[in-house]
Amino acid sequence: MCENNPVRFIDAFVDGLDLDALGFKRVKPKATGRPGYDPSDMLKLYIYGYLNRVRSSRRLEAETHRNLEVIWLMRQLKPDFKTIADFRKANRTAFREVFRSFVRLCRELDLYGRELLAVDGTRIKAVNNKDRNFTKASLKRDLARLDERLERYLKDMSEADTRDDDGPGGDASAKKLTEKIETMKARRERLAGYQKTLEETGEDQLSLTDPDARAMERNTRVGVGYNIQIAVDAKHKLIAEQQVHNKVSDLGLLTETADAARKTLGVETLDVVADKGYFVIEDVEACEAAGAIPFVPKPQRGSAASKGFFVKDRFRYDAKANHYTCPGGQELTQQGGKRVVRKGVHVIGYQNRRACKNCPLKASCTDAAFRKVTRYEREEVLDRMAERLADRPEILDARRETVEHPFGSIKQWMGQGAFLMKRLDNVRGEFSLTALAYNIRRAITLVGIPTLIDAARA
Repeated sequence: MCENNPVRFIDAFVDGLDLDALGFKRVKPKATGRPGYDPSDMLKLYIYGYLNRVRSSRRLEAETHRNLEVIWLMRQLKPDFKTIADFRKANRTAFREVFRSFVRLCRELDLYGRELLAVDGTRIKAVNNKDRNFTKASLKRDLARLDERLERYLKDMSEADTRDDDGPGGDASAKKLTEKIETMKARRERLAGYQKTLEETGEDQLSLTDPDARAMERNTRVGVGYNIQIAVDAKHKLIAEQQVHNKVSDLGLLTETADAARKTLGVETLDVVADKGYFVIEDVEACEAAGAIPFVPKPQRGSAASKGFFVKDRFRYDAKANHYTCPGGQELTQQGGKRVVRKGVHVIGYQNRRACKNCPLKASCTDAAFRKVTRYEREEVLDRMAERLADRPEILDARRETVEHPFGSIKQWMGQGAFLMKRLDNVRGEFSLTALAYNIRRAITLVGIPTLIDAARA
């Protein structure tokens, strides 16, 4: 096997890991009984497989019989597909620690700039067909449709009985109608059972094949899947942290991903840029407090933006005087106390009814009797972030260039269009291997295999 073959690095890298400390099972064999396969050999097989777009346990078994690289790496060991699959399932949580170990190795090689991270999410399909996923809204809609059809069929049957149709085909037609009614009643009973389950569990969705999978938003082009979050270092587009969630939106996921990346990279503070899908004051504030300084553009939400009226950005806030100045030059002062909009989040209302009454700009501002502007209790957090973005507008372009490279490579080159495993913990382990394979491929391109082998053995 030549010195520049990736299998030599895989061999050196895994041999340098403390698998027991990383949480792998059966690292130390029992004193009695026949010992199982060494976890290091099985880990090498999986890293090789994901690095070469071979993720199926059956295909990995085939590679141990025919692929000379795998035969060398596995020292001619040939585990069956069930043993291979069981290893991935049993050690699903340990794969993330292997991923982070490689991040630390690349950090020692100065492959991470550790100054700017780009955080983004994508959706990857789960092992659950769209037809086997039910939401509260879809169940309510389907039950209403079934009730409507049942009522129509029962009416048709009643009319047929009234006519007492003894003509040719009459009995067959009535029998067919009866079968349809029974089928619909059975389906209605199943759907009502799913609806009851959602009410009892308090969940918003129910997936039958993979209970942890969720129906994603329509614009993601993924029917039922998982939400993948990655933090990518801007220097060489290496992934610094990756996580898998079954939450549909990205709101509230910024701090968890960015702070974990900051800790793995070993820095006190760094900048983090994300798109407007992460814009929520609680997460921005927590991210800033954790030392991951956020740069998230503000989306134009609310009825004013949707109706084409002046958006909130047109109203200037004076912190000392605690009032807003509207586009017409009038002052909007605080009215009333705080109002709770979410747990731990309060807003304050500002208005000037008298000024709005005779304002020449009212038609461009509101269709109500007066315009009301709300402000979060700690909105100075968002004001600071807006100032940072104004000073560095180019950082948003850097985000797009940085984060799209890993997602494009993972979905297109690596063929990770869908997961093979069910349940959230298993999927997390599976994607940890995917992210590790991406980073290894990227590091080989940057510094070469001999350098990586020397770093792994150091």
